[in-house]
Amino acid sequence: MKETVNVNIGSVAFTLDDDAYRALKLYLKRIENRLPEGDKDTLDDIERRVAEILSEKLYSPQQVVTLTEVEAAMQQIGAPDTFGAAREADPTGEETKEQETHKKLYRPRVNRSIAGVCSGLAEYFGIDPTLLRLITFMLILFGGLSIWIYVILWIVIPEEPVREININTK
Repeated sequence: MKETVNVNIGSVAFTLDDDAYRALKLYLKRIENRLPEGDKDTLDDIERRVAEILSEKLYSPQQVVTLTEVEAAMQQIGAPDTFGAAREADPTGEETKEQETHKKLYRPRVNRSIAGVCSGLAEYFGIDPTLLRLITFMLILFGGLSIWIYVILWIVIPEEPVREININTK
């Protein structure tokens, strides 16, 4: 199950899956970083072109845009470095490294079975949540792990914060 995001791209409403949204947002930030300061018209034109390309690929307005369609649109428009030299440090460099080194343990709001304890632990340690759920179930069933530990983790591990999503990079 994937999370979806409703966004306006070039004044056209789309529903994107989470991976597609992140990739498109990063792509537009990279382009904005390479355009002359204050040149919002070019960025608006690029957004409108992305909207046109995505509209051509969709069969219906309710269809979810996937990473494949977004990557095809980005490839058709061109790499961000074709828009000039970067004005400042690449927006992907420092933010991404900082996020990767500072992982936090949360119970996710999606992809959870009971309370999200196993899926949160699995995401934190980079393992398959189904495998961790099976191991936890077996440990509880055969007495190696008390159900109270699960309940305590449910209380102690905070729920993932709600994300505010804004595709408008102006």
